[in-house]
Amino acid sequence: MWVTCLQENLAKGLATVGRAVAARATLPVTQNVLIQTDSGRLKLTATNLEIAISTWIGGQIESEGAITIPARMLTDFVNSLPAEKVEIELVGEPKGIHIMCANFEATINGTDAAEFPPIPSVSDGASITIPADTLRGALERVVFSAATDDSRPALTGVNMDIGETSLTLAAADGFRMSVEKSELANGPSDEVSCIVPAKTMSELQRLLSDPSGEVEFTVTEAKTQALFKMANVEVVTQLVQGTFPDYEKIMPVSHTTRADIDLQRMVQATRAASVFARDGSGIIRMVMSPPDAEGNGDGGSVAVSSRAEEMGDNKGVVIAKVEGDESKIAFNARFLTDVLNVMRGDDVIVETTTPSSPGLFRSETLSGYTHVIMPMYVQW
Repeated sequence: MWVTCLQENLAKGLATVGRAVAARATLPVTQNVLIQTDSGRLKLTATNLEIAISTWIGGQIESEGAITIPARMLTDFVNSLPAEKVEIELVGEPKGIHIMCANFEATINGTDAAEFPPIPSVSDGASITIPADTLRGALERVVFSAATDDSRPALTGVNMDIGETSLTLAAADGFRMSVEKSELANGPSDEVSCIVPAKTMSELQRLLSDPSGEVEFTVTEAKTQALFKMANVEVVTQLVQGTFPDYEKIMPVSHTTRADIDLQRMVQATRAASVFARDGSGIIRMVMSPPDAEGNGDGGSVAVSSRAEEMGDNKGVVIAKVEGDESKIAFNARFLTDVLNVMRGDDVIVETTTPSSPGLFRSETLSGYTHVIMPMYVQW
């Protein structure tokens, strides 16, 4: 026997690396998972040539060896097995593995490990350690703003600016932008800046399940690859080449209207407006009225409305603390919903200047987070 491990550990390991398996590839071996022994543990690796994910699981290793096996077939079969001990044996001709678990067994043909693409080694360059909960929270609030089309490659990634005491993540797609700044205990002596593909960051967010852990981040001196290293998982990724927009210059620095709104009530009003916005060009209108305007007395209000042509319209009013002038502005319904869904705490603060100027969203609870949305042009 080559390797013995628990079914649940093998299934979890295959699920961890599975998202890096190429869905469609000119290089067929990238649809396989590399299985190899490594320092007394079983190492699983998958890559689509842009991102590579490796994980280690415990097991009893009888001898050294390596093989690549079709990822989908192996994963589906292992998931169908009972939660018992799995025994794996290397098969010489044709190359593959023989799997046994309880009353089940299977033989799956594979490919020689030498044909698997080499995973880049990221050992030189700047390296920092980031608390897992800090990174995961920032990714949750930033990644969704990255562009999904390749017309501007730099916008398909998340920009990382790392200083001696701070980590700033930023993403933008030309219509909205998310920026989160977090404090670091031990940053690099020299500032580091790079653009990590948003797809990689999404996978990293999924893998950061232990909030008490840490992530070691290393980027090569040439800024072509980066490594995210966790307890039993490593993610190696190609970096996006290009120049990210200067988000400091894009960020509004002043406002004429500021509304402090109860987050849950704003979410509810936006959800209701989204029903009509689906059939109304995806537009949600917001009217922020300060005290003494339209009978608001000592408080203020935010009216959230939408209309569906020839079908109807809706309006929800949320009591809020509004300072400054009355403001009218319209946003894309999905963009507005996305940012409200990642806000934390009891309130959301919205700052505006004119109906044609960007709206700024932030929260007292998330002091380092800022989100900007470009407005929609509508007839009032």
